[in-house]
Amino acid sequence: MAPRFKTLDREQLMLLPPDLKEWIPQDDMVHFFIETAALVPESKFILNQAGTGDEQYHPHMMLALILYSYSHGFFSSRKIERLTWKDVSVRYLCANLHPDHDTICTFRVRNETAIGEAFLEVLKLAKKIGILKVGTVSVDGTKIKANASIHKSIRYDRAKELEGELDLKVKELMEKAKAADEVQEGKDENLNGDLARHEVLREKIRKAKEDLEKRASDKASLEKKTSKKKNNKKKDSDDGDSPQDTPSQPENKWQSNMTDSESRIMKKNVHSEYTQAYNGQAVVDVDGTMMVLGCYVTNNGTDRKELAKAVNAIDLTIGEPRIVLADNGYASEGPVQELQKKGLEVLVSVHSEQTHQKRLFDFRPRKEPLLKKSPNYQKSWVKEMAKAMKETRAKDLYNKRKCTVEPVFGIVKQAMGFRQFLLRGLEKVNLEWTLIMCAYNMKRLAVLSK
Repeated sequence: MAPRFKTLDREQLMLLPPDLKEWIPQDDMVHFFIETAALVPESKFILNQAGTGDEQYHPHMMLALILYSYSHGFFSSRKIERLTWKDVSVRYLCANLHPDHDTICTFRVRNETAIGEAFLEVLKLAKKIGILKVGTVSVDGTKIKANASIHKSIRYDRAKELEGELDLKVKELMEKAKAADEVQEGKDENLNGDLARHEVLREKIRKAKEDLEKRASDKASLEKKTSKKKNNKKKDSDDGDSPQDTPSQPENKWQSNMTDSESRIMKKNVHSEYTQAYNGQAVVDVDGTMMVLGCYVTNNGTDRKELAKAVNAIDLTIGEPRIVLADNGYASEGPVQELQKKGLEVLVSVHSEQTHQKRLFDFRPRKEPLLKKSPNYQKSWVKEMAKAMKETRAKDLYNKRKCTVEPVFGIVKQAMGFRQFLLRGLEKVNLEWTLIMCAYNMKRLAVLSK
């Protein structure tokens, strides 16, 4: 018996206009994104107040479009534009409108305030419906690749050498171009192209050198302020022992990236390679929701000075945590004591956590055991923290750290597919990181509220 197939006619017209609601399930996540984006007041958006030109896309629609696309792993403005044509849920979200990629990108960059407000409104909504209860939080950071290559980084000593070489090369090319103009009536396009490329490269190297010099100057001024505070505490009688005002020069080994000067060369851990990256910080709720309460990006390669700043990133309208959990990377006396003075209980590991990993076989070459320092060499706060971490209650709390904050980074990188920033500069990558965390929170809250 011959097989029978259903009729397949791609030219068949629909008898009645389609209703996109019928194509979207009632429990689809897109409904939650539309309703949540509408919570942001229109006053928080940057709009065309003059009212000239074409009609604007509604800001709530644009915000919901970007957040919904981010939550499903589409971060490029061109890919988001294609979604408005291909994805049924996105067509319903946009009411069959199709903003182009330039409009999407411009909206994303200009509306930093509205995106921050959306991040806050999601947390307020979670607290209002009783899902979010701020009490214990865990803090961690993850390295995210910058939109720049590590091979575009240049050392300070090499930058000085290349700047001089390029000055001579540009001068030589300008003389050749002048001589060619005198001999020929037309211009030599190849010569002019070489001259333009060398001038652009010289300008990039000059900016990289100036960036390193500015970084050294900022470091010198910070050290000067710190030393002044120490002198004031000591109450020295001799006022002439103030720090010298001579500006500091960058070390020759310092590097600056010519593509994104605010990114830094970092490595995830001792076993990973160096990359051009940023350090994304997140404060995650431990009490059941795993929602991100605060986030920001820094270009510091280590987390040593970030603990207090990360906890302070939590908006007070959401609540103030009582217990803070962090790994050994945050073990620094200043930030820990700053939080303790506010009445927070801080549990930070003061031992390297990699030494506690037990392996059946270790294939690495054997190393000579390091001589442990006597406890007398440890600072008092380290002894107190080590003693507190030995208690059963502290161990139970600390065990929740790795199963709350680290899964968030796993979901963001693996499930959502965000492994590299698309924007450049510290201010813009902070905006992009807030977008990612807001999209994660909305997706998480949509699941928890069902």
